[in-house]
Amino acid sequence: MHGKVEICGVNTAKLPLLKNDETQMLLKKAKSGDRQAREKLIHGNLRLVLSVIQKFSGRGENVDDLFQVGCIGLIKAIDNFDTSQNVRFSTYGVPMIAGEIRRYLRDNSSVRVSRSMRDTAYKVLQAKEKLTGDTGKEPNVDEIAKHLGIKREEVVFSMDAISDPVSLFEPVYTDGGESICIMDQIGDDRNTDEHWLEKLALSDAIARLGEREKRILALRFYDGKTQMEVANEINISQAQVSRLEKNAINQIKKNIFIS
Repeated sequence: MHGKVEICGVNTAKLPLLKNDETQMLLKKAKSGDRQAREKLIHGNLRLVLSVIQKFSGRGENVDDLFQVGCIGLIKAIDNFDTSQNVRFSTYGVPMIAGEIRRYLRDNSSVRVSRSMRDTAYKVLQAKEKLTGDTGKEPNVDEIAKHLGIKREEVVFSMDAISDPVSLFEPVYTDGGESICIMDQIGDDRNTDEHWLEKLALSDAIARLGEREKRILALRFYDGKTQMEVANEINISQAQVSRLEKNAINQIKKNIFIS
């Protein structure tokens, strides 16, 4: 932290940093009801909250709001941490803080998810937090599904449903002031420059045709009708449809070649 940066009135440059031994000692005191130790734990782990909310930056959310929500997750982590487990507090606290922030973002999202899907997602997040606390590592999808007694697909679908949408223009890497966005890393074999030019040339060539020729081509190649069906619809003979169709196609080829 360089300089003074305030979040919720807190000068982040002056936040203390607790050592692991000191954290463990304070956790034991807090578990025995020492409120002063609990307050010192909260204040001494605010940097942990800051590190987590950085992962959620760039979404248009107010940083102060995310910090406050992250602090709620931190307090829950302190109150629920099991000191008998051989796990560092940060290992348990980070997913708890992140989970609280995700819940906040999900509940305030403009994307609506069904109640049943949302309930399943809540259970998945709770199971994830519990298993992380019990084992000291983040569980995989199969472990969560087994813990909840549901199908693997239900876990995946529920988490996908509450995931925040990501902009194609969100930067994923910055070097020398130039950013690489998600869109830059997505390949598309169809919408290449050559295909765009071909589409533009074709649209321009079709626009030069007469209305009857346009209608015949639309009925033949968009609606998939036979020449006889087209002839009956526009009240001309099949031979006329065939001739007009060939002339229209030749005219398109000529116009594309000229352009």
